[in-house]
Amino acid sequence: MYKVSNFTDNDDVRIIDGLGPFSVVEYLRDLSVTPATAEAAFFCNKMNVRKRQVICDLSKANITLQAGAMQWMLGNVNATTGVKGVGDLFGKALRGSVTGESSIKPEYTGDGILVLEPTYKHLILLDIAEWNGSVVLDDGLFLACDSKLKHKAVMRSNFSSAVAGGEGLFNLGIVGNSGAICLESDVPKEELVTIELSDDVIKIDGNYAIAWSGSLNFTVERSGKSLIGSAASGEGLVNVYRGTGKVMMAPVRNGPI
Repeated sequence: MYKVSNFTDNDDVRIIDGLGPFSVVEYLRDLSVTPATAEAAFFCNKMNVRKRQVICDLSKANITLQAGAMQWMLGNVNATTGVKGVGDLFGKALRGSVTGESSIKPEYTGDGILVLEPTYKHLILLDIAEWNGSVVLDDGLFLACDSKLKHKAVMRSNFSSAVAGGEGLFNLGIVGNSGAICLESDVPKEELVTIELSDDVIKIDGNYAIAWSGSLNFTVERSGKSLIGSAASGEGLVNVYRGTGKVMMAPVRNGPI
């Protein structure tokens, strides 16, 4: 048995979101400051730059984490590599090498509590069922998910997409019938735009899409039908998503100041 005090019941801590085994807490004020850092902490608070953490309740689901994300665990919690044999190890190593993600993502089982490292980034919770069982993530966004969800490397529709777009040839895809996913985003949920396509297309000038349905066809193309048309529009290459599904984009992500 255990009891946790002065955590989620602290006046400066609030639960801002929850889905499945995940709860997201936010620190309303950073009291661990010095005279040298107090001014910066004050204005950070005013601009919604706050520390946030994810609490995982393992009694609701086993959890797969990004390597190094765990801060502390309480009660009956067991950590494993999640590797189920030589073939699985080879597959995960290959997927990690092509997607840029960590090859081995630890899996935690039991019925205790797992708390992740604090971050100033925004923590976004997704329900895989709302993505028709398959979602593809932009690089570096994955933080945690229900362990019954499967990970796979999703290849771009053509090799030129990666070369022209200046990114990798593969993205991390997550598939399953049900389960929650936690992302680390530079942009808060309130600023994310969701577009639902029904046999249609969206073209985005820049790396603003953070997640899209696995059913969509993703390529990088010229904005116009010809080189002259692209030059005239001033846009050049754009990310193109075709088909039926959803795209979640952060329109102010990595934008100019």
